[in-house]
Amino acid sequence: MILLPAVDILEGKAVRLSQGEFDQRTVYDADPLDAARRWVSQGARSLHVVDLDGARSGAPVNLEHVRRIVAEAEVPVGTAAYTDIDFLDQAIAELDDRVVVSVDARDGRLAGAGWTEQTDIPIEAVIEQLGARGVRRFVYSSIERDGMLQGPDLDGARRVAEAVRGTYTYSGGISSLEDLRALVELRQVNLIGVIVGRALYEGRFTVADGQSVLDGH
Repeated sequence: MILLPAVDILEGKAVRLSQGEFDQRTVYDADPLDAARRWVSQGARSLHVVDLDGARSGAPVNLEHVRRIVAEAEVPVGTAAYTDIDFLDQAIAELDDRVVVSVDARDGRLAGAGWTEQTDIPIEAVIEQLGARGVRRFVYSSIERDGMLQGPDLDGARRVAEAVRGTYTYSGGISSLEDLRALVELRQVNLIGVIVGRALYEGRFTVADGQSVLDGH
């Protein structure tokens, strides 16, 4: 299992939101590249980069920052976006298992448009539909937990594990090494990564220590 430090970009800055609310933000770096450099220097094997402006507007906004991070960081970078089905089908046809789809949930139901639009669709149904279209890699984000440092949504992580026919990465609420251990102890073979944001920015543990826990040390 791999630890992925989060670099969420809003208005050109590295931020963390609380429960997906754009007006509840904390700015940690004026330049998101500084955040990426810090996580890589601490031993990050991969980064999770999100264009929050793009997720909210439906079109990429911060691609130049993503390019700068990719050019310098020299580690894999995942980007999260919502797209239409035709685009998804084309992406899968061209990129196959390199496509990763983010499933962001509030109360177990899908939220879209950068978490600003709430649906009544259960996340299990969304994952099954996407799986039927060929998606095999997912990111599951618990919006209620996001940025709150109150521990992971273990029940949601189990439900997603049962629905995914492939692999997924968990995000939301990580506050300590014990939270990482709790996810490891779920023993879900298709849970391959954990995204961590505020806990790293606020120095609750280091990238190296978090990765050590996920490695089973």
